[in-house]
Amino acid sequence: MLSFEDDIPAATPRKAPAATPETIRAQVAGGILSREPVHDIDVDKHASTSTGRVRLEDKRVINGAADVNQLVPFKYKWAWDKYLAGCANHWMPQEINMQRDIELWKNPNGLTDDERLIIKRNLGFFVTADSLAANNIVLGTYRHITAPECRQYLLRQAFEEAIHTHAYQYITESLGLDEGEIFNAYHEIKSIRDKDDFLIPFINTLTDPAFKTGTPEADQQLLKSLIVFACIMEGLFFYVGFTQILAMGRQNKMTGASEQYQYILRDESMHCNFGIDLINTIKLENPHLWTNEFKAEIAELMRQGVELEYKYAEDTMPRGVLGLNAPMFKEYLRFIANRRCQQIGLDPLFDKADNPFPWMAEMIDLKKEKNFFETRVIEYQTGGALSWD
Repeated sequence: MLSFEDDIPAATPRKAPAATPETIRAQVAGGILSREPVHDIDVDKHASTSTGRVRLEDKRVINGAADVNQLVPFKYKWAWDKYLAGCANHWMPQEINMQRDIELWKNPNGLTDDERLIIKRNLGFFVTADSLAANNIVLGTYRHITAPECRQYLLRQAFEEAIHTHAYQYITESLGLDEGEIFNAYHEIKSIRDKDDFLIPFINTLTDPAFKTGTPEADQQLLKSLIVFACIMEGLFFYVGFTQILAMGRQNKMTGASEQYQYILRDESMHCNFGIDLINTIKLENPHLWTNEFKAEIAELMRQGVELEYKYAEDTMPRGVLGLNAPMFKEYLRFIANRRCQQIGLDPLFDKADNPFPWMAEMIDLKKEKNFFETRVIEYQTGGALSWD
């Protein structure tokens, strides 16, 4: 249960520079940690001595003293901006035409056995992974975050995880796959189960009703779980599957599924970025948590994540397919792991790791252009905001 009774001294009202994700990441990368809260607006203008009114200096990402039901005044506007961006880019799976995928799948000569294996393994992992992600947010993370701006984004993120699970079900149903096989893959396929087994203890920490933040030990447990969730689960474990399906789309295969994966990749990229900003802000507000021992533990978890995802790559690609092979992913996963480490202020773990898939970076950037199927713009906007030009 959350408690807002802790006696947190109020900071002296002052006007401070805006804290953007860019400045937070720069401070973390440079090792500059401050105990002062991060302010986005003028404290003097909005602080109030009236009991019950939210004071900006009382807002904290965790262990905050302010009423979580009062959204404004904004302190973490970066979280609010991400919420607005998510709402502006809403999509639903059934909007995407799966007819070409259905015809290709039913054609005995349409796909190789290795290509079919990739699709089944992808759906088997992701359908459970996004369910775990939603449960982690709704039953765990949300309870322990005391910044209402961040909670607002978490609500949007939970809905997007539901959309992703819907997308995998929609693909499974469209292709006429064995739903029992796909939805039980996390029980039956070792490379999938091993990744889930790695994640579940960290999810269980946050979803345990008895878990409560407020001590350095508990706060470190929360921070560790957030790092595993954002940097390893969403920021590493998803990338072999994304690359495989999008590589199919680049060869004009499984175009409907690939288009859905593009939207999912866009969403997950924002989830990862939000998580990194959340982690870095917690570090800035609680620098005593970021000890050398803690950093070494996170680095070891990242190494384990790379190994588990590489085993998944080997399992899904026992032979070269789609111009890809498992050894290429060893380099790619090390490249991604180095990037995640740097984003939260850790040194890179692997020397000279390069990106063998530069076209993936182009997709993650999600520029305003039609995708390779020429069917719709990637930067999807809802309602009257949608532009097809």
